[in-house]
Amino acid sequence: MTRGGAEKTREDGPERKCLATGESEPKSGLIRFVLGPDNQVFADVMGKLPGRGCYVSSTRAALDQTVKKKLFARGFKTQVVVSEGLVDDVERQIVRRLVDLISLARKSGDAVGGFEKVKDWLAKEEARVLIQASDGSGRGKSKLSTPHRGKFIGCLTADELGMAFGRETVIHAALASGGLSQRVVEEAQRLQGLREKGGNGRTEG
Repeated sequence: MTRGGAEKTREDGPERKCLATGESEPKSGLIRFVLGPDNQVFADVMGKLPGRGCYVSSTRAALDQTVKKKLFARGFKTQVVVSEGLVDDVERQIVRRLVDLISLARKSGDAVGGFEKVKDWLAKEEARVLIQASDGSGRGKSKLSTPHRGKFIGCLTADELGMAFGRETVIHAALASGGLSQRVVEEAQRLQGLREKGGNGRTEG
């Protein structure tokens, strides 16, 4: 990391400095924030809004600390306005992003939902990522295993996973290799970090 928060690139991609921890991390595991009208802080989950950005690790603890200790003012070097529900808004945006990515993968034929379809993909070694609803039956979920050298995502609820497949609820889903799978995994890591108490945002693999 260079002085002043400038971008530094390593093998795992560009890095930025977290306001809360002071540590440099890959951008994929951070949340970018920008200033809007009247110096109000907004989350830029997509990382595409114009203007200078500040970054915070995608964990509930880091975001809460940034708000509580007023670190955005230090990062932007000016007085800022932080809405009371900023952290919850970040979580909602990431859920929406993750659901949209899984939906796109489904439409392109790279994702399936439902126990039997997922079981079939796993048997044929077509699945790279196993996704199971956080509120699904533990007994049912235990009947499916994470693909060899694959990833497991378990941070979405059955209702949220259902939205990605145009259904009321979905408990089991799988993603094929390639396509959007890596982006789905990265977004899931960010969401998991927000939903775990003291979580580090990692998916199993």
